[in-house]
Amino acid sequence: MKHLFHEIRHNPLLWLLALVPVVFAAEKLWHASPTLLFVLSVLAIIPLAALLSHATESVAAKTGDAVGGLLNATLGNLTELIIALSALRAGEYMLVKASVAGAIVTNTLFMLGASFLLGGLKHHVQEYNRVGARVQAGLLFLATIALLIPSAVSQADAETGAAFTQKLSLGLAVLLMVAYGLGMLFSLKTHRELFASVESGEAGEAPWPIGLALATLAGVTVLVALVSEVFVESVQKAAETFGMTPAFVGFIVVALVGGAAEMTSAFSGARKNRLDLSVGIALGSASQIALFVAPVLVLLSYFIGPSPMDLQFWPGAVVMMLIATLTACLVTNSGRSAWFVGVLVLMVYLVFAMTLYLLPPRAH
Repeated sequence: MKHLFHEIRHNPLLWLLALVPVVFAAEKLWHASPTLLFVLSVLAIIPLAALLSHATESVAAKTGDAVGGLLNATLGNLTELIIALSALRAGEYMLVKASVAGAIVTNTLFMLGASFLLGGLKHHVQEYNRVGARVQAGLLFLATIALLIPSAVSQADAETGAAFTQKLSLGLAVLLMVAYGLGMLFSLKTHRELFASVESGEAGEAPWPIGLALATLAGVTVLVALVSEVFVESVQKAAETFGMTPAFVGFIVVALVGGAAEMTSAFSGARKNRLDLSVGIALGSASQIALFVAPVLVLLSYFIGPSPMDLQFWPGAVVMMLIATLTACLVTNSGRSAWFVGVLVLMVYLVFAMTLYLLPPRAH
């Protein structure tokens, strides 16, 4: 524990951890306004994200960047899953789908592009294992095709009906989970040697003991999930105060705040020339949401939702997910990156953000 207290004492950013109990008190005891809860929850998530980043780097130092990136993506997506489950129970399926699509696009474009940019500003040219990046991008492309089909069929043939879409979504959910499991078997077991990190990282501070790092990861993930719930409950009304559209909030703001912990780790890794960790977190998180989180939500909707959920997204979301995936496939082809590559990827994301801010997609 002394490593943890030392980090908190010497990092002023972590002093904001004092706001975590303030968020809960403001919600339960003071019944604060949604706008105040929104601001407090965002400020509380920032130090939790920094703490999660440090713990992840300590785990990655022991296990390698591939496993460290996977662990960070998994814990980060656990937060997304908890938030989506609360919306699922309430039957807010459009919010669930918006958060899933937004997380895929944000992780693929914003997190990856910002990592390339921040790393490139410090290092002239960076290299990473392109095999790992291509496998993750390939899995993401598979998932995007599976999410595209229900929407495309329903648009092309109006007579298919809800029953067909539901059965198709259930079958696709099972296929995607099988593909995700086989992808993990391929990268972590049968062909593990292909996913070794490029040895170019800088020497940093001594990592925490693995036990402390794992305990911190688990504890901080729970706190992030709890604070994120407060954030999601307050964000819609706060958005009206700040003049943001519901589509922009669901697709951009919720995704950015929900992925803050993963982004902190990815950006820190890129600055330390450990781009394998950054790429692993960004693409690993996006593919895990598409191949695992979304199918799990479909299956759980049969048990905890008011009615079964399908995988039919609105056309605009499908187009954005497809373009994001193709962009990731394009920029990860060489296994090398510079700051301008990050700018190009971020520009694609900003095009989407501007479009959603001005013209929200229609609900079904």
